[in-house]
Amino acid sequence: MGDTQADLVERTEQVIGYRFKDTGLLIESLTHSSFADSGIASNERQEFLGDAVLGFVVCEYLFNAYPDHREGELTKIKSTVVSRKVCAQIADGIGLTDLLKLGKGMSERADLPASVSAAVYESIVAGIYLDGGLGPAREFILAHMAEPIREAEESAHQYNFKSVLQQHAQRELSDLPSYKLLDEKGPDHSKCFEVCVEINGQRYPSAWGQNKKEAEQAAALNALLALGVLDPDEVEPADSI
Repeated sequence: MGDTQADLVERTEQVIGYRFKDTGLLIESLTHSSFADSGIASNERQEFLGDAVLGFVVCEYLFNAYPDHREGELTKIKSTVVSRKVCAQIADGIGLTDLLKLGKGMSERADLPASVSAAVYESIVAGIYLDGGLGPAREFILAHMAEPIREAEESAHQYNFKSVLQQHAQRELSDLPSYKLLDEKGPDHSKCFEVCVEINGQRYPSAWGQNKKEAEQAAALNALLALGVLDPDEVEPADSI
């Protein structure tokens, strides 16, 4: 390994707080497809694996950290923190993006799309997992994900989708949303309700909730996603029929 590559390995290991036994895995994690040729593997396969490892570790953490949260609440938090946006922010924030091996056509790092930064983060997750197992990968992930998880959990409780939708509909669509109860299931002591939103005669995807208020919030979320007010990369649609 030449000095330049050795230096890259050393700098990256300092950034991520993990020392590789197989430095080839690390170099592969840092190699964008624009740099790779037929003799050099890019990080695309590692990105694929890293996405799965990241999802598992975050789900495991949420399951243990929030025993009182329902599945739907955990899913929304998970969808927020494993999004391209958050992964890219972490990669940029710790200096990982600056260590990417890029081809000449992508030399302007300031203009790199978030997908490239997110990909190198997921690739490094996979590299650590392949080199050292789940324990070191979990440690690396949670070192940077714990705070976004906490923020997402707080936001999930504070974000009033009905209020956001009402303001948007009134301002942009000159109408107010109306909520329609479509169905209800279960015994009286444990009913579930299906609700949809209508604006200007347009019906948006319905959603279920453990009570009417929860169902209306979920239906408002679906409408906000359908209208493009919220980014699908940051929140996941509520269960719809």
